[in-house]
Amino acid sequence: MAVRITHVRLSGSINHENITNFRWIEEESSETGSNTKASIVEFIDVQGVRAYVSSPNGRAEVGVIKPNGRVPYLRTYADGEWNNNLLSLPRF
Repeated sequence: MAVRITHVRLSGSINHENITNFRWIEEESSETGSNTKASIVEFIDVQGVRAYVSSPNGRAEVGVIKPNGRVPYLRTYADGEWNNNLLSLPRF
């Protein structure tokens, strides 16, 4: 299963670690939902769900960043680099 992340909610300054919630769509079934950062991290990291965002060049895969001593968070990865596609998404 793969979900496309469509919107983000932030708390505080604009950086990846401050994204608190994600809105998504599972395109095969058209199911939509909204989940907390912790839930989406678990879906990707533990359950193996693939997540991505649409980008001007196609898709940017979403991965889990696990900084030492801090809460895991999500970032996009495309063209061999971690990038800011999540921060460019609409807010909800």
